Amino acid sequence: MEPTTAPTKPTFSPAAQAEIKRLLTHYPEDRSKSALLPILHIAQAEFGGWVSPEVQDLVAETLGIKPIEVYEVSSFYTQYNLKPVGKHVLEICRTGPCMLRGSDELTAHLERITGAKVGGTSPDGTFTLKEVECLAACGFAPIVQVREKYYEQLDTPEAVDAMLSELKSLVHRPILPWEETGLPNSLKNY
Repeated sequence: MEPTTAPTKPTFSPAAQAEIKRLLTHYPEDRSKSALLPILHIAQAEFGGWVSPEVQDLVAETLGIKPIEVYEVSSFYTQYNLKPVGKHVLEICRTGPCMLRGSDELTAHLERITGAKVGGTSPDGTFTLKEVECLAACGFAPIVQVREKYYEQLDTPEAVDAMLSELKSLVHRPILPWEETGLPNSLKNY
């Protein structure tokens, strides 16, 4: 009989722990649950772009709340991924103004050239396509959000190809906000 090993329980990196500790100082001690959304963002960034049930349990433990309280929030908001995702998650706006400007054609083009279907990941693991509600950039429709960056006026195949080319050229993952040094004060208070 082969020995079995228990799965490793996820833990936050020291940098993420320090950021969580800093965030918690913004809330009264008896209201730490108020930090749930930003801590879920940290968890998602730390653990491969998604929050597994084990990671959600870690967030609950960190905040001293019940796991169901984390599950309710993470399953409600579309910015949290509940299954593994590709290196780049392309959030495609699907509301009226973007649809009028060609978001359906944009989605079809992205599916065709990435090999991913909406809600899925490309075979090479590079792109996940996700439809989302309004990204509040109606004047620049159709639009795709990738992390904190908006790609606007994606109404031509050339514009879409340029976006994908830029994303494919990124070798390293983006620096996480709490890993940067010398952040301007406006960002430190985020």
